[in-house]
Amino acid sequence: MNAKKISAVLAAFVLLQTLTGCKANEAVQEDTAKEEIPEETADAETAAAYTMDYMVLVNKLNPLPSDWEEKLQTEHFTNSIGEDVEVEVNAYHAYLDLKKELEDEGIYVDLDSARRSVEAQQKIMDDFTAEYGADYAAKIVAKPGCSEHHTGLALDLYLIVDGKDIIYNEDLVTYPEIWEKIHEKLAKYGFILRYLPEKEHMTGYAYEPWHIRYIADPATAAEITEKGITLEGYLGVAKETEPEINLGTSSLYTEEELNEMAILIKCQFAAWNGSELQSLTYAGDEKANQETLDFINELSEGTTCVKAAEFLMNFHSPRENSGALNPDADYKDYQWYLGCDEEGSWEIVSFGY
Repeated sequence: MNAKKISAVLAAFVLLQTLTGCKANEAVQEDTAKEEIPEETADAETAAAYTMDYMVLVNKLNPLPSDWEEKLQTEHFTNSIGEDVEVEVNAYHAYLDLKKELEDEGIYVDLDSARRSVEAQQKIMDDFTAEYGADYAAKIVAKPGCSEHHTGLALDLYLIVDGKDIIYNEDLVTYPEIWEKIHEKLAKYGFILRYLPEKEHMTGYAYEPWHIRYIADPATAAEITEKGITLEGYLGVAKETEPEINLGTSSLYTEEELNEMAILIKCQFAAWNGSELQSLTYAGDEKANQETLDFINELSEGTTCVKAAEFLMNFHSPRENSGALNPDADYKDYQWYLGCDEEGSWEIVSFGY
């Protein structure tokens, strides 16, 4: 997510939901590097003349490889709003091809951001945490060193509609028909939609229609897209699951609020390496009582909550590397407690039995 979008993301998140529904990289990376070619070849060929793993996985569990920036080749350009954007060289040329085809059909896009340094990511995290709290920041902003944007292969698009730049999230999500047309063309140029709806428990992030990822091979991109799976699922580091999400009915909270709480939980669960989410259920208004509120306020550090909620989770722990969890075990009715401050910001306060 681009830094300038931070001030608008909270409102965008609520609208967005209505429209949708660190282990080593070596274990999951595939060698997709292209063979080297002579220096005297054409510019487009020269851009491909270096070793790059386009299937690299960078997420909450897999940080950027230590030698990545040494190998990375990028291009800079100025977008329509006058900002410098840096992109991995082959991803940039693929983007230009995608952009041209879209323009031929009357759809205009530009790049809001692509490669982002670790230092820039830290500033975004600090600003967002100060504004919205640590839990919400963890859901939206990648931990510095664990952001796909460090690779130069993750591109954030924005729209140009009737000559006007549409750059803020709450505005971008009001064009679902345009995004659908864009998404249909991604695989042809080696891109995938990175953060899919209803897959937060695997990717660790909410759905972002503007965030695309270059993986180079159109056939692989088409397979991932057609199957509707995540990069984590394709690489086999996480099992593709469709957990049952039961928000029930509430006279206290809207469906959007309950969905926001559920996504907070799923995003945090994504960091539980190897665990498989089976179901997540709102415990009901009867649990959102004064006793629960008092309990979470005792645990909450520096925040006074005015509303409380409880969710129950069923999941299966991995066979090994389970940390505090029992290995290869089923957990039933695992409790999650959330609190909301006076400004309407929800956060996870506690979880466990």
